[in-house]
Amino acid sequence: MSRLRMALTTGCMARPLVSLLLAAALALSGGLIASPACAAAASSAAMMERAAPPGAARLPGYLRQNNAERAKVQPGNNAPMWRDIKQHTGFSSLPDPEAGVLIQPQAAYPGSAFTSAGEAWRQTRNRLLIPVGGWLLIIAAAGIGVFYMLRGKIRLEHKPTGRKIERFTPFERFMHWVLAFSFIALAVSGIVIMFGKFFLLPILGSAFFGWLTYALKTIHNFVGPLFGLSLVIVLLTFVRDNLPSKKDLAWLAKGGGLFGGREAPSARFNAGEKIWFWVGVLFFGLLAVASGLVLDKLVPNFSYTRGAMQVAEIVHVSTTILLMAMAFGHIYIGSIGMEGALDGMRTGYVDESWAKQHHALWLDDINAGKIPAQRSGQSVQAPVPMVKPKS
Repeated sequence: MSRLRMALTTGCMARPLVSLLLAAALALSGGLIASPACAAAASSAAMMERAAPPGAARLPGYLRQNNAERAKVQPGNNAPMWRDIKQHTGFSSLPDPEAGVLIQPQAAYPGSAFTSAGEAWRQTRNRLLIPVGGWLLIIAAAGIGVFYMLRGKIRLEHKPTGRKIERFTPFERFMHWVLAFSFIALAVSGIVIMFGKFFLLPILGSAFFGWLTYALKTIHNFVGPLFGLSLVIVLLTFVRDNLPSKKDLAWLAKGGGLFGGREAPSARFNAGEKIWFWVGVLFFGLLAVASGLVLDKLVPNFSYTRGAMQVAEIVHVSTTILLMAMAFGHIYIGSIGMEGALDGMRTGYVDESWAKQHHALWLDDINAGKIPAQRSGQSVQAPVPMVKPKS
């Protein structure tokens, strides 16, 4: 016991925290409750720390001191040791690329201070992505609601003729709906995961909310690759008809008829649909898919470091929020915002009156024989008289 007391006393003089842990261990084992020598040593160390000379931080070579040198001028200050840990990588036999890195180096992400990368990512998420992203989605949804109350549905100017034109083939509609439903699944699960703790957790409670987010996270991970595959197919399917044209400028100049004016003639897809295709679907969509594949660790030969995952998460959240905000407008116009628009994607056919009002140049090409009125099955070079398919 005398040797143990001596070791404990020596340890107390050098490292008060370590000695206190040893004393606690001895007390639990019934060997020693407290050591007077340890208490005296700890008290002495505390006095030395309080007696550290003022202005020590201004000593020559202060920033180049090692841990032992720092302890002489500022007892208890272990900053050099932690700085060394941050700047150097240790050795580890584990296959993970960052197994030997205890603390990430300092970094600054958008909206964060210059601090350790993990803390910078947390600040970006809590200070920028969650508040700004949440309000952006709310404003976009509210703006569409206000626009609908003020403008109302865009009605057909002329009565339907009963002559139908095939706007989308069965394959095009199938791929569109696969993309649409996978997008909805990802959007709902992503919103709950990102913002659910603010509006669902107080209602559902922590237990049910935990199970819900776990289930939605699993769905999110498995639906993501399906969304990516269908996105690429849709891009390849519709890219030809979405190429920009000078005639799109006239459509943009008149606001697409959304504000009460007459809509300028357009081809199969107008300028608004083309903007959605290139900016929303292609740019934001592909960025969301690429960053999502990184987060799912599905990219081969990729170094999945903490920094890479943090950047991927920031890119993923940013692009998906912008994609959802744009999708609100696309969904609105394609459903309640325009009379007859949903028929094209629901049945594949639109009335000749609808085509003449919204896509006159496309209808002219069909009447001129440049485009068949029905592209699936038998080819027809004029609008097809038919009864509107039952819903």
